[in-house]
Amino acid sequence: MSAQKIIIAIDGFSSCGKSTLAQQLAAKLGYNYIDSGAMYRAITLYFLRNGIDYTDHNKVLTALADISLTFVFNEQTQHSDMYLNDEDVEPNIRDMIVSEKVSEVAAIREVRAFAVAQQKRMGRKKGIVMDGRDIGTAVFPDAELKIFMTADPEVRVMRRFKEMYAVNPHISIEDVSHNLELRDYIDSTREESPLHQAPDAILLDNSNLTREEQFDLVLEWVQERKPLTPKGEPSI
Repeated sequence: MSAQKIIIAIDGFSSCGKSTLAQQLAAKLGYNYIDSGAMYRAITLYFLRNGIDYTDHNKVLTALADISLTFVFNEQTQHSDMYLNDEDVEPNIRDMIVSEKVSEVAAIREVRAFAVAQQKRMGRKKGIVMDGRDIGTAVFPDAELKIFMTADPEVRVMRRFKEMYAVNPHISIEDVSHNLELRDYIDSTREESPLHQAPDAILLDNSNLTREEQFDLVLEWVQERKPLTPKGEPSI
């Protein structure tokens, strides 16, 4: 018997380590990792660069028609980089100015429809790990494994501060705390696909877990949910 590939949907609040866990799982399982947050960040970057008034329905639709998003594997980092219109924008989309606006842009109905349509196409053949805010509720409601990640606010702020400080030594903990609070509010209260735990998602509070402990735990959940294919039949 061999195991079929599945879809693993990871949702949760900012700075809970969703991307880190998703990348670990993808590498271990030989799955494709799709960072949905990077897609929304790239769209936000495009809007900022081009002065797009994202409160204007027509201008948003026109801008989206000019946006092409792809993931390209980076041999040096061993991770996939986000490309916006054939430009590697991976470093740019992590800037604070993008972080401050991404939740607002991601809440726009047309933007979500644009991104979700691409994400659904990416998952047709399964064998993917995707993290975000609405993966298990809107993008892949039938995913075999859904995880909802959370952690104590203080833990999340410190994690995010360390990450941001590495690229911007002038950032303050207060700035990071305010940014996370704002993003949590927007993500949880937006009209279009708000952040919430799917009824069949497993809650993972990693406030007191190491990355290794978390990974081992989730890997057990994966193995429990991978259906078996009889020998001689192709696995998907």
